[in-house]
Amino acid sequence: MIRVGVNGFGVIGRRVADAVAKQPDMKLVGIAKTRPDYKAQIAAQKGYTIFGSDDEAVKGFKTAGYSVGGTVKDLLAQVDVVVDACPEDVGKENKELYRKAGVKVIFQGGEDHEIAQVSFVAQCNYDLAKGKQFVRAVSCNTTGLSRTLHTLDQAFQIKRARVVIARRASDPDEPTKGPIDSVNLDPVTVPSHHGPDVQTVLPNIDIITMAYKIPTTHMHLHSLICTLKQNGVNEERVINALSEGPRILLVSQKQGIKATAHVMDYARELGRNRGDLYEPAIWKESIKVVDGELYFFMAVHQESIVVPENIDAIRAVLGATSKTESMAITDRSLAMLT
Repeated sequence: MIRVGVNGFGVIGRRVADAVAKQPDMKLVGIAKTRPDYKAQIAAQKGYTIFGSDDEAVKGFKTAGYSVGGTVKDLLAQVDVVVDACPEDVGKENKELYRKAGVKVIFQGGEDHEIAQVSFVAQCNYDLAKGKQFVRAVSCNTTGLSRTLHTLDQAFQIKRARVVIARRASDPDEPTKGPIDSVNLDPVTVPSHHGPDVQTVLPNIDIITMAYKIPTTHMHLHSLICTLKQNGVNEERVINALSEGPRILLVSQKQGIKATAHVMDYARELGRNRGDLYEPAIWKESIKVVDGELYFFMAVHQESIVVPENIDAIRAVLGATSKTESMAITDRSLAMLT
């Protein structure tokens, strides 16, 4: 059994912890947190061993009545791999601690590419992560773009990709963040960071991205224009390629799915924890090819799409299985649709 710890129990950390607990070849040793809030109560109710971020945190948990397994250092002494799901930029502060403990680490997309030896999306570069100590599971938008563009490039060869991303303003559990009544350019400059981040996974893809934030919490919406090298590509071929591609969901307005709210309402009926959607959702009717240019809309659930990649990255750094086997185990355990 692969012994796994999760440092951080927020939006991503608690989802990764739950996913680890579902794997037949993994054991969740525990999770680390800074304070005894309602998320700690959730962890305790699930039977997860809680570790404090430091001695002060341990003291706070004990004062609040929690049983504690020790500090993060104690957690690291018991695991093969730690998933760092701490807030953005905290991972780089933790890196030396992990290095001294000699554990493998999966960082998140909020950290810079340079923190790791590989920026990771399972279907794209699983083998590059084998044996590495530090791997970065890229952000939600980069994951969705990498999965989709890799599938299309394999089928038709992409000459260039141009993407405009309407980003959710904040996550549902962040009520103090905005914008409340605004569309904010994020950033004003072009390109946004998303294109260069995709190139850390798919270095041969010519991609430029633009982004802005909108007053919603549940999903990002991507508008893509891809110029294809292969001639004679039509909508039917694109739909077939995306249908056969791993971890991509095609939806249709014929199903009554015409907005991101419909996508999330559909996801809530799948029986997964929290109504999570691990797959980027692409509208069939939006797929259009004109003079060698492919157009489509894609929705990304920012809270959950990176969860399968974290699980596969755990296996990859230990060389535990092949890409195909790891993705198959992950997909079964998480009830993936594709």
